[in-house]
Amino acid sequence: MTGKERVNASLNHKQADKVAIDFGSTSVTGIHVQAVEKLRNYYGLDKGPIKVIEPYQMLGELDDELKSILGIDTIGVFPRNTMFGFPNEGWKEFKTFWGQEVLVPGKFITDFDNGGDLLIYPEGDKLAGASGRMPKSSFFFDSIIRQDTFDENNLDPIDNIEEFKPLSEDDLSYFENEINIACNSGAAVVANIGGTGLGDIALVPAPFLKNPRGIRDITEWYMSTVMRMEYIQTIFEMQTDVALLNLKKLYQRVGNKIDVIFLCGTDFGTQDSQFCAPESFLELYQPYYKKMTGWIHKNTNWKVFKHSCGAVEPLIENFIASGFDILNPVQITATGMDSEKLKSHYGDKLVFWGGGVDTQQILSFGTPKEVGNQVLEQCKILSRNGGFVFNTVHNIQANVPVENMVAMINALRKFNGH
Repeated sequence: MTGKERVNASLNHKQADKVAIDFGSTSVTGIHVQAVEKLRNYYGLDKGPIKVIEPYQMLGELDDELKSILGIDTIGVFPRNTMFGFPNEGWKEFKTFWGQEVLVPGKFITDFDNGGDLLIYPEGDKLAGASGRMPKSSFFFDSIIRQDTFDENNLDPIDNIEEFKPLSEDDLSYFENEINIACNSGAAVVANIGGTGLGDIALVPAPFLKNPRGIRDITEWYMSTVMRMEYIQTIFEMQTDVALLNLKKLYQRVGNKIDVIFLCGTDFGTQDSQFCAPESFLELYQPYYKKMTGWIHKNTNWKVFKHSCGAVEPLIENFIASGFDILNPVQITATGMDSEKLKSHYGDKLVFWGGGVDTQQILSFGTPKEVGNQVLEQCKILSRNGGFVFNTVHNIQANVPVENMVAMINALRKFNGH
C-alpha cells in the first residue's frame, strides 16, 4: 500500500498492510526542533540548521530523508502564516537558549525582557508589543495575555471574530498549490486551514494579532462559557458561518484531494476531568461542530480530525454525535482513557490518531525497553480491525533521549514486520 492507501484504509476501519504512521502533519503531531536534530544525527543524515516551521511550539521540519526513516504515511498542508502572524519564508539563522542553531522565518523578530526571557512580536512588528514569551528555562513560547479592559454591558462579539475571515483568492491559490504538491507525494493529505476550531485556548489570546480586541484572557474566556454563554454562542455562530464559506470555497478548488481536515484543536480535558459536562458541550459546542462536519460529510470524502488532550472519555459520545471521525492525541494515561476500553467501546465509530506511546513519562523518562514494550502493546490494541494511525500522545518534546525515540521507531518496525 502507499501511505495514502494505508491511512485511508485505517480511516475506513479496515485492516491495512501495516500500521499507518504520522509525524508532522499537524501542529499537535509534530516533533520539537531539538528532537529532530537528535534523530538526524543518530541516523547519520546531513548536519545543518533545521527549519522551525511552527515557532509557537518550536516544531522542526521533517525532510524527505527523515520521513522515509520514520515511515511516515502523511503530509500536512498548513496556512501561509504561523501562530505569530508571519509567513514561513526569508529563513535566517537563530541560536536558541539550549544552544541549537536553527533556521527561523525572516519576521521571527525577538528581544529580551528584563529577566532574560525571549519575547516575540506579532507579524514581526515590535511597535505592536510582544505577543509571546519563552522563559529562559523553556523550549517553546507561551502567549502573552493582552486583555484590554471592557465594559460588561457593551461587549461586542465582532471583537472576538476579527481573525476569522473569508479566504482570499491568494489564500485559495496557495492552498490549491500546496495540496496539489502534497497529492503527488503518495502520502495521505492532512489539511490545516485554520478558522474552524471553536474556543481553542491556544488561539483565544490571538498571538498573531497586533491589537486583539474582545475577551482574550484565558481565565476570562473560560468564565465566559458559563457567565456569558449567549455572547460565546454568538461568536461561534458567526465563526461557523465564515468557516462554512471557507470549506465550500476550498472544496470547489481541490475537491477530494484532501484526505483529512483538521477541524478542531480545542481541549476539553485535564489529567483527570473535563472542562465542561456533556450537557454543556451539547449546548455550547455541538450544534456548531455539527454544522461544519455535516456539510463536510454531505459534500466531500474528507475525514474530520478532532484534537483534545486529557480525560475526555465522558465526552466521546458527544464527539461522535458532533460528526468527528478522528480523535487525537488519545491521552492513554489520563483518567478513563484506557486504550482497551476506548477501542472496545468506540473503535467502530472513531479513529484513534495517537496514543502510541505516553510522552509525559514513558517516552521522556522511561527506558528504551519500556518504550518499545508500550509501543508494541498500544499498536496491538488500537490497530485491531483498523481505525488507528500511530502517533505519540501529542508532540515529541525537547530533551527526549534519542535512544527512546529510536526504540519507538524500532518497535513500530517490528510490529509492522520489518
